[in-house]
Amino acid sequence: MTASRSAFTFFFPMSGILNPLRSLVALLMVAVAGAFLLPWQMELQRLSKKARFRTTALDLSIREQIGQSGFIAALSGFRSPVAAFLWIDAHMAWERTEWGRMEALFNTVTTLQPHSLLYWDIAAWHMAWNASAAAQQDRKQQSEVLRERARRQYIELGRDFLERGIRNNPDSYLLQERLGILLRDKVEDHDGAANAFARAASLPGAPAYIARFAGYEAAKVPGRERDAYDRLLALYNEGGRMRAPNLTHLLRQLEEKLNIPVGQRIKAPAPSGVPSHPSR
Repeated sequence: MTASRSAFTFFFPMSGILNPLRSLVALLMVAVAGAFLLPWQMELQRLSKKARFRTTALDLSIREQIGQSGFIAALSGFRSPVAAFLWIDAHMAWERTEWGRMEALFNTVTTLQPHSLLYWDIAAWHMAWNASAAAQQDRKQQSEVLRERARRQYIELGRDFLERGIRNNPDSYLLQERLGILLRDKVEDHDGAANAFARAASLPGAPAYIARFAGYEAAKVPGRERDAYDRLLALYNEGGRMRAPNLTHLLRQLEEKLNIPVGQRIKAPAPSGVPSHPSR
């Protein structure tokens, strides 16, 4: 039994049978800390409501995951430390390739801390990349069809983590970007990826490359060539680093495909050593 696991189960036993002394210690800690935290917590709840943050209710499924004392602690404002303990437990489940248990723990962690982008991001990565790859390479399962089915199921679980994270954090570009990457690399849904990247690019703090990704993915979708061209041309016209070689090359391909008039096409770069506007 690990030290982190021992610390968690000392205060929050997973069984329904509580040790009276440990329960008393835990409840006294909760009561004392709660008295100090109550004014701060009420103000935080007021600000969260004003900022339109979503709240997540604790239900019996969470009670089963963290035990009765842990459930009381979470209700009393200790969601963050309980989630941190469970996060360590989920990491241990990953090391042991206990994918089902890992998923259940991630669900609990993200329910306790729905506004932590890290938890949603890493949970999705473990399911869509690590668990799906393990399922695909599982030689204990002789059926290739069943291995592929399991792989897709884990990818969908990863997608579900990201989509739930987005609903809880609608103003963050990070999870939208991660969803675009998952749809592009794991599902090959270029239309969905283009839309996810476009949403991410529209949010505060989004890096410039995400807007390029939206154009790149749109260009792969039959019927969206003009949309891709307009997006990439707008970025190209910003100049500077936006005129990346990949973007410029793709723009020229789209010009040919869309029969853009010669006079409206982007200019070819001047040969090396020749000024772009030579004197007459």
